[in-house]
Amino acid sequence: MEEAKARELITALANGVHPVTGELLASESVLQTTEVVRALMCAARALESRGAGRSERSALPANAGKPWSGDEDGRLLAAFEAGRTLKEMAELHERTVAGVEARLERLGRLDPDARTTPRRYPVRSDGQRTPSRRAD
Repeated sequence: MEEAKARELITALANGVHPVTGELLASESVLQTTEVVRALMCAARALESRGAGRSERSALPANAGKPWSGDEDGRLLAAFEAGRTLKEMAELHERTVAGVEARLERLGRLDPDARTTPRRYPVRSDGQRTPSRRAD
């Protein structure tokens, strides 16, 4: 299996999404426990760092792909309410614009149709997220 595909599968699992069906994982699943999610994110970052230098992945902000804390959510919402741009919020939080948009959408502050970046896991007609099928 190619590392890019492995990284995609691991990231989907860490985000609580079945990597094949796109269905949300049950909250009681072992894959939804804090330690397992952190381990999956660690594995995804390790795969990303193996590719550093071979792609644009090495240019990602320091917090890209890391879990959001409650405190960081609060600061993001305050910046959003203050009218900061997506780029400013991304720089402030050391995340990508796509990551900021996804978080604002999850927090109910950004309408899905207002996104400027593509969804990594688009929403299907039944409301479930579907992993993207990128050709890496």
